[in-house]
Amino acid sequence: MTEHSRVWIDAETKIADAPGDHHDELRLWLRLFSVTRLMENDVRSRLQNEFDVTFPRFDILSQLYRVPDGLILGELSQRLMVSPGNITSVIKRLMDDGMIVRNQNPNDRRENIVQMTTLGREKFIQMAASNEEWVRNLTKDLAPADVKALLALLQKMKTSVRRALDE
Repeated sequence: MTEHSRVWIDAETKIADAPGDHHDELRLWLRLFSVTRLMENDVRSRLQNEFDVTFPRFDILSQLYRVPDGLILGELSQRLMVSPGNITSVIKRLMDDGMIVRNQNPNDRRENIVQMTTLGREKFIQMAASNEEWVRNLTKDLAPADVKALLALLQKMKTSVRRALDE
């Protein structure tokens, strides 16, 4: 865990433990942030240690796995919510490792289609299975009903946030 994430998590814990000092909405946001950071840091570390893969590489493979015919680089960057320039070096590294290929779009020579190779699919399947096991372990103290309730509430929150951003 980085020092920066420790500070955020410690701050969230102090705020959450100080009832009446802050509005519940702020406490909710801080709690979501700290849980996300804790889980992300654990998964990031395990991906690196067990598969020698960074989180951004795993994210790219995850998106490409869902679309076997591949994605135009711009579509991939939109799905990841980053600029194409931010993923160029990650794409190159995945290509160097034989996990993906990049081909010119036959319908538009200005575009490149990025596609997972057989090796990339095989390795991703292993990583995804491990990732699911890690997340299950991190959430093992939640009952199935709690997970379903959290999913429903977070969907409601996501809808609320999107509406607020559209205003």
